[in-house]
Amino acid sequence: MRSYWVKTVGIEVNGRKIDWVENETIKQLLRRMRYTFPLVVVKINQKVILRKDFPDVVVPDNSRVDVIHMISGG
Repeated sequence: MRSYWVKTVGIEVNGRKIDWVENETIKQLLRRMRYTFPLVVVKINQKVILRKDFPDVVVPDNSRVDVIHMISGG
């Protein structure tokens, strides 16, 4: 009996498994996930991504993305 390994395509965003979209940038992912917070920090596989790079950084398959909403106040 042969066993076959099937690769699943997906990413994890804040602990939630979602479909991976080829060539999707952080900016596009945030829009797709409907994250509209004005201040967020994004980490991909525990590496912080600068906000200015959101339009250019592509989210790789099988990655863990953490979106952290920053709260301001006094």
